[in-house]
Amino acid sequence: MTQLNQVWLHKNQFTGPIPDISKSETLFDLQLRDNLLTGIVPATLMSSTAIQNVSLDNNKLQGPLPVFGSNVKATFDGTNSFCLTKPGPCDPQVNTLLEVAGALAYPILLAESWEGNNTCDGWSFIVCDTQGKVITVNFMNKHFTGIISPAFAYLTSLKNLVLKNNNLTGSIPASLLTLQQLQLLDVSNNNLFGEIPKFPDTVKLITTGNVLIGTTPSSGGGGGGTPSGSGSNGTTPNGTPAPASGGSSVSTGMIAGIVIAIVIFILVLFFVSIKCYGNKKHIVRIVDSENGCNGIPSDKTGLHLSEGGNVAISIEVLRKVTNNFGEDNILARGGFGVVYKGELHDGTRIAVKRMECVAVSTERMNEFEAEIAFLAKVKHRHLVSLLGYCINGNERLLVYEYMPQGTLTQHLYNWRENGVPPLTWRQRITIALDVARGVEYLHGLAPQSFIHRDLKPSNILLGDDMRAKVADFGLVKHAPDANSVETRVAGTFGYLAPEYTATGRVTTRVDVYAFGVVLMQLLSGKKALDHTIPDERSLLVTWFRRFLIKKENIPKAIDETLKNHDEETMECIYKVAELAGHCTAHNPFQRPEMGYVVNILAPLVRNWKPTSHEEEEKYRIDRHMSLPQGLEWQANEDASDVEVSWLTRIPRSLSC
Repeated sequence: MTQLNQVWLHKNQFTGPIPDISKSETLFDLQLRDNLLTGIVPATLMSSTAIQNVSLDNNKLQGPLPVFGSNVKATFDGTNSFCLTKPGPCDPQVNTLLEVAGALAYPILLAESWEGNNTCDGWSFIVCDTQGKVITVNFMNKHFTGIISPAFAYLTSLKNLVLKNNNLTGSIPASLLTLQQLQLLDVSNNNLFGEIPKFPDTVKLITTGNVLIGTTPSSGGGGGGTPSGSGSNGTTPNGTPAPASGGSSVSTGMIAGIVIAIVIFILVLFFVSIKCYGNKKHIVRIVDSENGCNGIPSDKTGLHLSEGGNVAISIEVLRKVTNNFGEDNILARGGFGVVYKGELHDGTRIAVKRMECVAVSTERMNEFEAEIAFLAKVKHRHLVSLLGYCINGNERLLVYEYMPQGTLTQHLYNWRENGVPPLTWRQRITIALDVARGVEYLHGLAPQSFIHRDLKPSNILLGDDMRAKVADFGLVKHAPDANSVETRVAGTFGYLAPEYTATGRVTTRVDVYAFGVVLMQLLSGKKALDHTIPDERSLLVTWFRRFLIKKENIPKAIDETLKNHDEETMECIYKVAELAGHCTAHNPFQRPEMGYVVNILAPLVRNWKPTSHEEEEKYRIDRHMSLPQGLEWQANEDASDVEVSWLTRIPRSLSC
């Protein structure tokens, strides 16, 4: 189409990148606004000498802000996701990940969730270290097509690259061999082919489910390690029978191969056994008494740094920084013991959870060790960080980062007693998004999949900026391969999913249910289980879902402090109430995944508008929040649920 003069393709929901128009030498008017176009604006478009009028508004375009000639009328405002608000190059890591996205034809999912010029600030499927370097890229189960980009090699700190369960083709780039920090490369269940690069033993390479891996497309599957390869079944590479005289040599080769395989298997078992035994020696404890607690033995060691970087801190230090665990330093009390505030010599403020002997049963000790092991593996800005721990004969202590605004419980139910204002709608919706992002990380973005099992307001802590972090990982459960795990029922009544209490089988969906209860608490200001009111209203989920039957009834369930808002804010509240209803569906398969919940909440936070300039200054909106497009998800309640006629589906996109 070299003779085009004008192209008007606006408002058609087109996706994908803008094509190369370098051969359309007479094109002067290009209208592409109000679509879902992704990728970088082509240099050939910006340098065209014929173009006079370009409209790219309200797409999902990425990369640097386009620069056209002075004689060109170009507009590109609205929903585009350029890395900067003014012309200039993007951050190198941003450029690299955009090149990665380009090899996948710039998926809309990435275009909507990758905003701004900082890959470590809310970019979905990306995990960074404390230095702001990308260490994990997790594209598992995203149905991406395309190839594996060689540009991954530019992420020099990359440790985990998970691309399993997609539709990727091509070969594994040899450039990945240059990644010195790489530990895991999982490309299983794709359509890859070609030679497999020889990665060092430090890299766990998973390629299962790629039937042509190790072959080239022209080989017909006849060589390079495929089942039909020459020398394994008496056939030549082209599939014809091999001469009979080769039979004895094939048999000898097979026998030799089996022997070698057995020897390698034994050596691997021996290595794994040594590794597992060696890891047990890395449990670091500080003990000031040779007597255990409730029969639990204790060791006497020095001050150490654990593998996860968590410091074992002496009891003398903790006593000093907490004023000898004084009453004035108490932050909270619970069945586990008491939490104290303190400040280390370097000015770091800490919270010390002290589990006294009466609380440290064998079960509690298991939770204590589980929390240390878990927090040594995961780091996320919406998960409370473990700074250290201590074992002191009759006590077990955990040292966390200090969250000065306390728990969400205090701000929902005790704000009058504490002399603080009630949470604004802006704060509540932001807290919900922060928690959702933390749980999303646990479920699918961490090196392993975890289930929290005790998500509730008292385990959600707030910083001075009222941003939330999930805490208390004593009941966390590893969820291998996302399958359900049979376990004893643990958690808090009012937040337990029905299938969990009935069968004891736990999946990530139990956290989704608990999150839905938390949403209802943020909306209503009521407790999940309140024994002080009549039975039919004591369980929040049952009570709240009755108001979801009709949209006009929802204001009756909303916290008094949230009422009298403008119509636009009330629409946001209705949408969050709708989401809470889906999260607490009786059937676990009708609940969304946490990644989807993030996709729904992010645009609500992003598009929220303050009702006053003062509120805007106090709770400034983070303009770099991720904005993934919600994938359509049908969730009709089963017969045991209350029929909610207006909650038929979560729409593709939500905005306030």
